Amino acid sequence: MANHTALVVGASGITGGNLVRELIGRGWTVYGLSRNPGSDVPGLRPVAADLLNAASVKAALADVAPTHVFFTTWSRRSTEAENIEVNSAMVRHVLDALSPKKSVRHVALVTGLKHYLGPFDAYVSGGFLPVTPLREEQPRLDLPNFYYAQEDEVYAAARRDGFTWSIHRPHTVIGKAIGNAMNMGSTLAVYASICKETGRPFRWPGSAGQWNGLGDVTDARILAKHLVWASTTEAARNEAFNVVNGDFFRWNWLWPRLAAWFGVEPAGFDGTVHPLEAEMADAPAIWKGMVAKYKLKEADIDRLASPWHTDLDLGRPIEVMTDMTKSRELGFTDYQSTERSFLDLFAQLRAERLIP
Repeated sequence: MANHTALVVGASGITGGNLVRELIGRGWTVYGLSRNPGSDVPGLRPVAADLLNAASVKAALADVAPTHVFFTTWSRRSTEAENIEVNSAMVRHVLDALSPKKSVRHVALVTGLKHYLGPFDAYVSGGFLPVTPLREEQPRLDLPNFYYAQEDEVYAAARRDGFTWSIHRPHTVIGKAIGNAMNMGSTLAVYASICKETGRPFRWPGSAGQWNGLGDVTDARILAKHLVWASTTEAARNEAFNVVNGDFFRWNWLWPRLAAWFGVEPAGFDGTVHPLEAEMADAPAIWKGMVAKYKLKEADIDRLASPWHTDLDLGRPIEVMTDMTKSRELGFTDYQSTERSFLDLFAQLRAERLIP
């Protein structure tokens, strides 16, 4: 693998962090690009740049000539028009900076199921109901969507520079990251820890559709393996892929099991949505006390929990599940138990003193 050099854009995030470890474990040379790259992963070569500044990106990548580029980051703005402008620019700046080197053989872009569901406001309102299980051949929606803009940047650069590409569409990604904008796993871990500390029930925050319906998620470790597979497999070139654990579950089955791990009382759907943002309104003050009491490592609860995003996921009025046939037929057979995804994450967070 000595001839494989990866540039992971967003190396400090939930997806990028797991991908970096997977690649280094396979013997790749790995550069991690982010605004404030950490150096806590042995073997990672950190590269600092402001992705929204083309000159900053060009300077940072002056001495980097990757064979494979992985985009695993995005920036949230208040409108979809701004999301499109900002997130397409980040992809464009990196690929433009690398273009003269002619070193890139493959570019992998991580997007997600909003490709099928529409942007946040579209799928939360429940006005749009896609056909599930979601399949890769479903056409783009007639809605503004920054994922489409990012894809188009990759396609244009591929035509210009001659590299192959893959698009990866995970569902909710479960894994460890600090300071991540969207992290259901650690959000639920913090919420359950607070419930235990205060004697509250672990109350289901979402909709009836999510509580009773079938769903799936994507373990960050599965996503990392899928990214490596697609970027090194001839048959997977120039294809878009869904990527999930491979099992289905209902929250009305999983919720009590998560509660049991923490030793808290589960409370299921009671006919009303109880958004986590409201349930956790007093959480920062409680968390401060818990940090002192249990000597926890992260005092800023906002770097561990993102209730707004978990509310968006669990508040959807529909069940959402994803078809993996395309990957299976082309040879990707990795599988992950979703219950295990959550429990492994909780154990990791506890071992690292991020939760009590």
